Amino acid sequence: MPALSIQCEADGVLGTIAPLALAVSAGTAIVVDLEPTGPHYPSNSSLAALVSEGPRRTDLTPARRGVAVLRNGGVSPEAAGEVVEALIAGWPHVVLRSRSRVAFCPTVPVVPLLPGGLVARAHHRAVYQQMGWREQAPGPGPVLPTPSRATVKALCEGRLPLGSRWVRAWQRVWETPWA
Repeated sequence: MPALSIQCEADGVLGTIAPLALAVSAGTAIVVDLEPTGPHYPSNSSLAALVSEGPRRTDLTPARRGVAVLRNGGVSPEAAGEVVEALIAGWPHVVLRSRSRVAFCPTVPVVPLLPGGLVARAHHRAVYQQMGWREQAPGPGPVLPTPSRATVKALCEGRLPLGSRWVRAWQRVWETPWA
């Protein structure tokens, strides 16, 4: 599956780094932030700029192996539809960051596993994130190990933690049927 949307309502940090980890686990991918008020990911351009200026051919395909990140820049998902569809058509893997479901591709809910049954509800299928406690997932889907501090720090600083066990665990998300 070349494109997935990551939705993490419950945790801002996890919602910021999970799309990056999913992209790194794919090898060559682009992360596109669909949230106008999303984090200021380090990026040479923005989705808003591509919408207003039109994407160049070099924007629509990878120039090298690795991960590219496209911060939002203040544009709505609806206004960015054509550009997002062109990116999905040109990149081997696309990870969309969104707080809600999107029409472009399947949405992958990411649910932190908190102690005491604090997980709001069981999802039909989700990625369940261990948060330091050994909690059972309330529904089907991959259960990821707790990320190390070094991995979280690297992703927050714009570095890619290629040897991370947590990042490798995200590969299962690409193999899971989300439709």
